[in-house]
Amino acid sequence: MNLIETFSEFKELKNIDRATMMSVLEDVFRNLLLKNYGTDENFDIIINPDKGDLEIWRNREVVEDGAIEDANLQISLSEAKKIDEDYELGEEVTDEVKFLDFGRRSILTLRQNLSARIMELEKDNIFNIYKDRIGEIITGEVYQIWKKEILVIDDDGNELIMPKEEQIPSDYFRKGESLRAVVVRVEVKNNSPLIIISRTSTVFLERLFELEVPEIFDGLITIKNIVRVPGERAKVAVESYDERIDPVGACVGMKGSRIHGIVRELKNENIDVINYTTNTSLFISRALNPAKVNSVKFNDETKRAEVYLNPEEVSLAIGKGGLNIKLAGQLTGYEIDVYREKVENEVEGEEDVNLSEFGDEIEPWIIEEFKKIGCDTARSVLELTAEELEKRTDLEIETIEEILNILKSEFE
Repeated sequence: MNLIETFSEFKELKNIDRATMMSVLEDVFRNLLLKNYGTDENFDIIINPDKGDLEIWRNREVVEDGAIEDANLQISLSEAKKIDEDYELGEEVTDEVKFLDFGRRSILTLRQNLSARIMELEKDNIFNIYKDRIGEIITGEVYQIWKKEILVIDDDGNELIMPKEEQIPSDYFRKGESLRAVVVRVEVKNNSPLIIISRTSTVFLERLFELEVPEIFDGLITIKNIVRVPGERAKVAVESYDERIDPVGACVGMKGSRIHGIVRELKNENIDVINYTTNTSLFISRALNPAKVNSVKFNDETKRAEVYLNPEEVSLAIGKGGLNIKLAGQLTGYEIDVYREKVENEVEGEEDVNLSEFGDEIEPWIIEEFKKIGCDTARSVLELTAEELEKRTDLEIETIEEILNILKSEFE
């Protein structure tokens, strides 16, 4: 039987040293000898994996005719002389064992065992390779798309899994497309390595910054913390140990050249790069970007912070769906409460509120209708009559009156 094909499978395995290969091959053949002869001690196995050659030689002691106790360990003098006339009693005879002597079934079993051992080694090899690649970005090709996960094939043909929760909500891939993700964990499932990759992990965003910003890769700029809601918004706190380097400017790049590549990769995720500082009050103020903060009061024990802003800045601080303030809290480690602050010299009752703040009471499309006619704040809407608003917008008079009542109640 020709074993070249099986040997070649072995040779193709990467990072399997020759000693391991030879050891496994010999082990499989010795198991076959044990099964057929009851012992393998008196056999020499010579393997040439490059050519696919295999030789098995059996060593037996020459004994008198009729005195054989173990045919595997002993050979009669008359049989020995058939091999070579010079053999005498007590000498050792070495003769080759032919594969045909094992029988077809034994050879097929051997091939199956060898293939199983190769497969096992390959699995261990993949597990060990990827165990050392956790936190590293890999590029792969989308091979199969299922409801709960995507199967990705890497450059070496290894299978990687990206579960639904590790995909950015706006991710849409077709079979054959290339994608980038970070290796987050490696598990063993049903005796096979399961490599999980992610595009929602903060590590993925960190690695993208390392790829796009040489100063981070070189260690001149350090990423202190990253928080994100995948596909929506992210905040990255950076610090430079070189006073000559502006960490935020370096990360953003000339006209946003560096940050744009990351934003595109993350499906237009809004990324705020913030200059890290040990000054807690200043760090909280920066974390609430793009809102301009007037003052901050914080309690280190309760980890709560009170932030005071002008009325028109409140909606910016909170952000769409409360996302900005939530991420700022995660970035700084403080529970942030926002308060409107009366502007200096402002007459009592003259404060204004951004329409976006009424998102929980007024539907977004209605707010957009008002914004189309230049009414961004509550007072700018209240300055117009219901009839004027009906003429200038596509809203029903009943809806307009209901909105006016909501806005009026804010100032009562």
